[in-house]
Amino acid sequence: MTLRGRRVKGRFIHAPQSGEIEVLDDAVLTLDAEGTITAIGTGEADVVLPEGTLVLPGFVDLHIHAPQYPQLGQALDAPLEVWLGKYTFPLEARYADLDFARPRYETLVKDLISNGTTTALYFATAHLEATKLLADICLAAGQRALVGKVVMDDPNSCPEYYRDASPEVAVAETRALIDYVRGLASDGRVLPVITPRFIPSCTDAALRGLGTLATECGCHVQTHASESDWAHGYALQRYGKTDTEALDGFGLLTRKTVLAHANFLTDPDMDRIAARGGAVAHCPISNMYFANSVFPLRHALEKGVHVGLGTDISGGPIASLWDAARGAVQASRLLEGGVDPKLPADKRGRTNSRIDIATAFHLATAGGGQALDLPVGCFAVGQKFDAMLIDPRVAAGTIRLFSETDPVAIFEKVLYTASRPNIAAVWIDGRRVGGAA
Repeated sequence: MTLRGRRVKGRFIHAPQSGEIEVLDDAVLTLDAEGTITAIGTGEADVVLPEGTLVLPGFVDLHIHAPQYPQLGQALDAPLEVWLGKYTFPLEARYADLDFARPRYETLVKDLISNGTTTALYFATAHLEATKLLADICLAAGQRALVGKVVMDDPNSCPEYYRDASPEVAVAETRALIDYVRGLASDGRVLPVITPRFIPSCTDAALRGLGTLATECGCHVQTHASESDWAHGYALQRYGKTDTEALDGFGLLTRKTVLAHANFLTDPDMDRIAARGGAVAHCPISNMYFANSVFPLRHALEKGVHVGLGTDISGGPIASLWDAARGAVQASRLLEGGVDPKLPADKRGRTNSRIDIATAFHLATAGGGQALDLPVGCFAVGQKFDAMLIDPRVAAGTIRLFSETDPVAIFEKVLYTASRPNIAAVWIDGRRVGGAA
């Protein structure tokens, strides 16, 4: 069922501001022919959503390694620098074969939409043609997607069987992907992303060329920054400066940059990111496996850094921002309370670090939209209608309501206990693209 050009009545719940839940009860949203919200009011409607359901903004996943989906839930036994060479690079190299890539990418995109992910920021592989294929699949499925060809050209750190032939080839193929994606008839729903994997995988020449390209094209940029002790220390040893400072020097820290993980950001790093308008993709579950620390989320927000959430498929065994949002709350409480029982309570954690589920929901929706500088993530005039219809009472679902009538109490149960069967419908640009019903 398309909602384009229609007036839709229901209970809409969103978090346009961090930590604040807003309930629009019996509201009527008017959509234009492109699926943009043009008015919010009350009264008569063309479509009345079923009683007892609620509509949430679609999730914005800021960090997904699309080719790693086949190893989701596996290969989590090694530190990051070993994990890449032992498991991940061999898997990603196989995407040179488009017959191998196609069914895996199609399954991933379909599953993410079914989980309520309406906007996805994708790392693909170092292969240009396979990355074009991922963009095509996102377009066909109706997902809002940002797709990047991974750049990894440094022969000192990338295996011979899986790397760009030279910095010149890496930059030229990134430019070719930008041209290809911008040539798709997607009305801007599928966008290109400049994607240096991370500083350890790239030569200075590649980073410099990508920075110049970012200035020329105004594209989004994504990379990893200060993810683990090893990754953070690598930049310090190579440049005598942090990832963030180095990336900025190459022209890769912009309003449209998303830095994945960023666990070891310094206060000057956070100030620099905030000044440039860049963002962090907080990946709380995968950080538990690879980061060696907990990202100081609340501190970053207080410093004015844009933050959204990422699953980091497959660095963590999740493919859903439901789990990432719950994990963000849990990780923040661990950071505040501490984890070593040998220490006294007043020295065990980092004070003023916890967040609540309302903040996590904001990060998964409007926060992600703000990070990408895209009109998604909440219900407001001018926003795209990317949304999911939640049915709390479907028998196959995992939400259990008894006597609850307060919409905020129901919403909290939804955030903590919903699963795929509870997602009755998913819309992107007002067009239905998935859902259980």
